[in-house]
Amino acid sequence: MPAVSVIISTYNKPDWLEKVLWGFHCQTYKDFEVVIADDGSTEETKKRIESLRHELSYPIKHVWQEDDGFQKCKILNKAIVATETDYIIMTDGDCIPREDFVQVHYINKAPSTFISGGYYMLPMNISLAITKEDISKQNCFNINWLMEKGIPKTFKNNKLTANGFVSKLLNAFTPTNPSWNGHNSSAWKQDILNVNGFDERMQYGGEDREMGERMVNFGIKTKQLRYSAVCIHLDHDRGYVNPEALAKNKAIRKGVKQQKSVWTHYGITK
Repeated sequence: MPAVSVIISTYNKPDWLEKVLWGFHCQTYKDFEVVIADDGSTEETKKRIESLRHELSYPIKHVWQEDDGFQKCKILNKAIVATETDYIIMTDGDCIPREDFVQVHYINKAPSTFISGGYYMLPMNISLAITKEDISKQNCFNINWLMEKGIPKTFKNNKLTANGFVSKLLNAFTPTNPSWNGHNSSAWKQDILNVNGFDERMQYGGEDREMGERMVNFGIKTKQLRYSAVCIHLDHDRGYVNPEALAKNKAIRKGVKQQKSVWTHYGITK
């Protein structure tokens, strides 16, 4: 049995997913499984996963459900149940992990604590340009390589360049609160089960953070690793953004805050 489970959510982006899977192939820490939480992708994604299976250094489970609109919370709950380890890292199928991604999460895990990592957003032209070789050589995490391709010099570049004491300092003093981020977070499986996972009423917009807010209400501490646990976020459209769903999600999160809820009746256990 592996030591860690990595859940990767995806929907009809096989090219992006392939880059992410290669990113996990390049990890310095190898003792993990990958569970792909597929919210109704077509046969193309399944074929891509099958074609890569024999080349990748880790076991893959492909957990799939019928396409019924944006149902990420539902497929994530199914993926959580499918994991075989005590510790879970969650990310998205458009986020390539740096080679130390799994190791940073694993060595920083602590009792009754979830980890909140960061991401570095790339424009579409660079997202398309990244090759398997760029991932294996870690070019896509090299700020000089990125700046040659047009990335401007900004403070956010510290996410890719900070290490050691500097990364610890930036993690400690970043103004961003450590929230549960779907692209880069980890926790003990039991802590996730104790709040009944994700609320399946929620569609896009804060659905990941809502579970984290219930975990905090349950007494789970948070650890900010925004400048240590790093992934690069590939660009894509967001056709699933729905104002009505955003309003509904906001109301659910408001209720969680006011009532200090820890359990959802719309999660893993119905």
